[in-house]
Amino acid sequence: MRIIPAIDIIEGKCVRLSKGDYSTKKVYNENPLEVAKEFEDHGIQHLHLVDLDGAKSKHIVNYKILESIASKTNLKIDFGGGLKSDEDLHIAFESGAQQITGGSIAVKDRNTFVKWIERYGNEKIILGADANDRKIAVGGWLEDSDEDLIPFIQKYQEEGIVYVICTDISKDGMLQGPSFELYDEIIKKSDSSLKLIASGGISTFDELPRLADLGCEGTIIGKAIYEGRISLKQLEQFILNV
Repeated sequence: MRIIPAIDIIEGKCVRLSKGDYSTKKVYNENPLEVAKEFEDHGIQHLHLVDLDGAKSKHIVNYKILESIASKTNLKIDFGGGLKSDEDLHIAFESGAQQITGGSIAVKDRNTFVKWIERYGNEKIILGADANDRKIAVGGWLEDSDEDLIPFIQKYQEEGIVYVICTDISKDGMLQGPSFELYDEIIKKSDSSLKLIASGGISTFDELPRLADLGCEGTIIGKAIYEGRISLKQLEQFILNV
């Protein structure tokens, strides 16, 4: 299972939110590149970079941060937040993203998202399936949709999607543990090609082997690292032992 630390960006700073609520913003570092380099120093190879300003603005904003991290580390970056147009996608890939994550666009403009899968391939495009009470949430989690989570994932698997990041918003940033039952159900009800990346609520190191045993391909860890609940040394050991 891949370990994927998260860096969320607001106004160029590394922040975390609780349940996606912008009013709960807590700044952890003024310099995201510094954070990324520290991850890399501990053997981490992947990074989930989220442009929260972009998610709110509905277009890419913090691509210079992406460019800086991509050019000054060897981290494989998946980038999301506000990607709504072909131009946004072009900027993200030109700035060094290895993969992009599309969430709102996959709900609101299915044709464009499917076109991206066809054009860039399913190794480059990740489906962001972020759910509130099993309903897909959009617009930086500021609005709910009528899309049910598991059928939403199944429909996109039919379009060729392989990578899916699923965040249970009720758990995100709360340090109360991830949605093991939900991930188990998604994996059991999905095509076997699914590479599910668990996100939201990771709070202790012991949860990581459990997610791996469920069959998660990766897990995104944010606040647990920044709050010192899981150390980078522990993650380094986990990566070495996988």
